[in-house]
Amino acid sequence: MNTKNSKNVIFIVLAAIISSIVTLLGNSVINKNSGNRLPVGSPGHSISEEVKAYANSFEQDKNVVLTNLTTTEGYPDFTEAASKSVDGVVHVKTTTTVTQQQYINPFDFFFGFGDRMPSQPREQIGFGSGVIISKDGYIITNNHVVANATEVSVTLNDNREFIAKVAGTDPNSDIALLKIEGDNFPYLTFGNSDALRVGEWVLAVGNPFNLTSTVTAGIVSAKNRGNVMGGGPNDIQSFIQVDAAVNRGNSGGALVNTRGELVGINTAIYSQTGDFAGYAFAVPISIAGKIAADLKEYGTVQRALLGITVPNIENIRRQDPEKARELSQLKGVQVEGFGDRSAAKSAGIQKGDIITAINNVPVRNFAEMQNQLSKYRPGEKVNVTVDRNGNNRSFTVELTNNEGNTEITRSTNAVSTLGATFKQIPEERKKTLGISSGIEVESVESNGLFRKEGINKGFIIMRINNTPVNSESDVAGIVASTGNRQDKVLLVAGFYPNGRTQYIAIDLSGNR
Repeated sequence: MNTKNSKNVIFIVLAAIISSIVTLLGNSVINKNSGNRLPVGSPGHSISEEVKAYANSFEQDKNVVLTNLTTTEGYPDFTEAASKSVDGVVHVKTTTTVTQQQYINPFDFFFGFGDRMPSQPREQIGFGSGVIISKDGYIITNNHVVANATEVSVTLNDNREFIAKVAGTDPNSDIALLKIEGDNFPYLTFGNSDALRVGEWVLAVGNPFNLTSTVTAGIVSAKNRGNVMGGGPNDIQSFIQVDAAVNRGNSGGALVNTRGELVGINTAIYSQTGDFAGYAFAVPISIAGKIAADLKEYGTVQRALLGITVPNIENIRRQDPEKARELSQLKGVQVEGFGDRSAAKSAGIQKGDIITAINNVPVRNFAEMQNQLSKYRPGEKVNVTVDRNGNNRSFTVELTNNEGNTEITRSTNAVSTLGATFKQIPEERKKTLGISSGIEVESVESNGLFRKEGINKGFIIMRINNTPVNSESDVAGIVASTGNRQDKVLLVAGFYPNGRTQYIAIDLSGNR
């Protein structure tokens, strides 16, 4: 090989080496930059206007920075997302008073001691998780974590403990809002749950089995999953399904993406044993964030309705499997009928129409339609696209509340709606009366619901809706939760001293 050729070979080799070094350095810079923190709203992870409004309700910082997506080797990196999330997730401890029935000796009935045999009240301790969503201490958790609790305390990741106030609850979505006093708490910012893709990595952060600050990883297995927990027509039917390990104690904890953004509230698992079996479900933050914002601003959830009824495919399947199969294959939601004072009917939608989109967002089933409607409040207008006999038509529908009007509902003092005041009963008097739970009506207003139904001063209330009551706060909690139900009826069990036990129904529907 001559000298000239040797020089050419050396030149080519050097060029190749330099090119490789430049490429490696370039990749290193790119990977390093991908780890740089980006402001919320950067391309690729912007949140919707609705979720941005909910975030604004809690004054979430618009410049909160996000975390790494990948390691320098290109693998998913969960370390910074996990580190950020554990500080914003709290351990929730609840104290609940429950009534334990005592053993009754059958021979006592022969001697007249069988009536109102006392049962033994005891305290029950429960645990769960919660997510701090504002620097001034608002926390999202599950309603079932704090339901009927007489005291709620939360412990932060740095072991600070606070007594929490229940700012509002919504049994239909299983979401509750707590408040702790203080400032500058670490918190999680809202992400875009609508933009989640099946197969995307997510982290579940919570306190399973009382093991605090636990992080598990999985992928999004499905979106808009319905019929998870059953319940009424207003119950949420649009869950994020994940395969991250979620167990008892994770309820109310955070589901976050790899950028450390809150995209869901872990709520339920599917299991025959009660422990993790590969299926967990979270309420999307697009729904949970709106509910939390409503509870903060109004004290109750503003639920917007189209006013339609849809076919129950499971019931139809038992009677007509072929029709059920056809309905299940529809790409949309068929209008079977209308409720009283229906917004959809007023706008021109007809029975048999198939709803295919809400504000140009496709809806393929009831869960997806509910997911879209849950973002709006009564009085807001949406564009509804329907398939009518093969032709697309659009209608502008002004959404209504469950009373058929567009008014915003504000929570009032729950007890004041009854028109009564109460006083607690000392334990010695309870023993004399032969009761384990009870509160006495101290006074009633002449135009109140209690006076209307014949409940007057001196009446002893033992239970409301089959739940023992011992304080005014117990009464207020039951009245507030009943007001969110569709039937809105209180069943009061009580008696006047030396009188028989009475069961009195009180309708709250006209007082909301």
